[in-house]
Amino acid sequence: MRVLVTGCGGFLGREIVRQLIARGDEVVGISRQTYPDLLRLGMQHHQGDLRDRSFCLAKIRNIDAVVHTAAVAGVWGPWQHFYSINTLATEHVIDACRSAEIRSLVFTSSPSVTFDGKDQRGVDEQVEYPKTWLCHYPHSKALAEQAILNSHVPGQLHTAALRPHLIWGNDDPHLLPRIIDRAKRGRLRIVGEGTNVVDTVHVINAAAAHLDAIDALQSAPQTAGGRAYFIAQDEPVSCWDWISQLCELAGVPCPDRRIRYASAYRIGACLEGLYRITGRTSEPPMTRFVAAQLAKDHYFDITAAKQRLGYRVRLSMDEGLKSLAKRFGEHSAG
Repeated sequence: MRVLVTGCGGFLGREIVRQLIARGDEVVGISRQTYPDLLRLGMQHHQGDLRDRSFCLAKIRNIDAVVHTAAVAGVWGPWQHFYSINTLATEHVIDACRSAEIRSLVFTSSPSVTFDGKDQRGVDEQVEYPKTWLCHYPHSKALAEQAILNSHVPGQLHTAALRPHLIWGNDDPHLLPRIIDRAKRGRLRIVGEGTNVVDTVHVINAAAAHLDAIDALQSAPQTAGGRAYFIAQDEPVSCWDWISQLCELAGVPCPDRRIRYASAYRIGACLEGLYRITGRTSEPPMTRFVAAQLAKDHYFDITAAKQRLGYRVRLSMDEGLKSLAKRFGEHSAG
């Protein structure tokens, strides 16, 4: 197939590109920067901004399927920043798919679109969107996800939204560096009881799920289409044990200091108010969303992804951690 991947240079996007090329698909990438390593693999490329509707209509053409991973993540920043990149750009991608009569559109969503600050224990896709939001990122992604699912029209445009949770792996530029940096500076505290259980997903599995979704939308759109899917490692872990394991692999101190969840949440609320009043653009050291994510259970039932998309875990937690340990060892030796 000829597949277009938005956000092709991101951590997840480039792994999707690699897997598509490895299986023989023709890949076109869209991003605001160029990535010579992906071009060398054979990816074609359009450089531009998805917030520009005319750019989307001009470049998203002559394609069999689109994987829309481009987004901005984060827990702080102005609403318009998140809305324009996560929501408005997604609407432009949908418009372009309709205009070009593209049949399959896979959207990278997030489990946070259902997170209201309370425990989520083995929930499936029937869980509702929150009525209030702890930050702009999940709100803007939820609006985008709803637009994707509402655009599903049998026989015309087939859509699916994937919700991979806590993506990690070798060369992760987001989650692991953040954990390691805070641990190294002694600024990583166990929030709450420290017994909360969470789902994660290795980037190889997260990317493979997107390929599974493409194939399912092509072969069985009546079963796979118009739905959201939680995607995970299928091995829930104790959050703080897992974080300690990552710290050990990276050779940095494991977190041992604690803070009550209620205290962390109040501090986050106060800092958010202070930063808002003073107009500071940097991320506060604690927010309500981060406090809740670090203290609450959030693991999911991925039965739908297995049954409707044919998703399966390609790389186990143990295999992923061994690969990560090897990579940390290489960096230390270097």
